[in-house]
Amino acid sequence: MQTPVPPPGPPPPPPPRHELLDGTRVPRPPQPLFHMRAIRLLEWRLLAQAPAASDVLRQFAIALDERNHPEPDVLVTRPGVDMSAQQTHLDPQDVALAIEIVSEDTADRDREATRMYAAHGIRHFWRVEEGSEGLPVVYVHELDPATRAYVSTGIHRNRLKLAEPFAIDIDLTTIDRRR
Repeated sequence: MQTPVPPPGPPPPPPPRHELLDGTRVPRPPQPLFHMRAIRLLEWRLLAQAPAASDVLRQFAIALDERNHPEPDVLVTRPGVDMSAQQTHLDPQDVALAIEIVSEDTADRDREATRMYAAHGIRHFWRVEEGSEGLPVVYVHELDPATRAYVSTGIHRNRLKLAEPFAIDIDLTTIDRRR
């Protein structure tokens, strides 16, 4: 008599994602719905508007130094960066824009990223927070090369319209739209 084979159960959960911060592997917690929708909105709109020689990537590592390989929620490469299909990270000089979307579980780390990205010369940084009525508020920063610190260039609600790092026009109220 054969031993009955139990029915297959649910697949095991995927391994947790990590970032390397200060030499420590830091797990990325599950993302709330606002966070995922904000990533999708920015990724799709930036893909449509970025120069053809640039790429838009989500949660892709930047090798700032041996101890820090953060994964911004969205990033845009400088035009002409040569990437291979097997590449796992970018160097900071290859990044035109890094974007962090603040979540309750990672708020301090997301807000501290400003200093880390600036110290490594990433010229443009956006911090995105959930505002009233669940809409994104985008805090735009540009690197001051003299101080190697970011200066705020604006706080955007409802619409994000910029000339740098390239012409950008995003209706932030469309965060819940699929198309």
